[in-house]
Amino acid sequence: MSRTTVDLWVGVLVTAGLIALLVLALKVGNASQVSVSDGYRIEAEFGNIGGLKARAPVKSAGVVVGRVESIGFDNQTFRARVAMRIDKRFEFPRDSSVSILTAGLLGEQYVGIDGGGDVELLKDGDKVRLTQSAIVLEKAITQFLYGKAAETGSAQQQ
Repeated sequence: MSRTTVDLWVGVLVTAGLIALLVLALKVGNASQVSVSDGYRIEAEFGNIGGLKARAPVKSAGVVVGRVESIGFDNQTFRARVAMRIDKRFEFPRDSSVSILTAGLLGEQYVGIDGGGDVELLKDGDKVRLTQSAIVLEKAITQFLYGKAAETGSAQQQ
């Protein structure tokens, strides 16, 4: 093979590799799912958001219906305030509940919406009242261990 043919093939392979990296980066960043630029904004307050980040998915029944727009802290209530943008194609009742969930055992965190039964629907700027904070694995393990230690201590006293 001549030098120019080898150079051509190297260029083709490098270009293919860069395209593959770009596709992988878009998949990992969830940039290929649901565009919610023309949706409506809702807010919710949580006692603990765990590792939730802006741009995290908002899901209902496993379907991505929106994205976390921003995360802030309320100095009066000492709670985290999460703003979400929901795609306008998806409508939820006003008494819907939101919770912070984890994809898999140690996966990324996302917001889950469970629909309620109210006739009125959430609209732009509404605040969801029914919330469930993230389960922090360290706290759950600590509570489990302290519970077991208390059981062992009371069993030994009897």
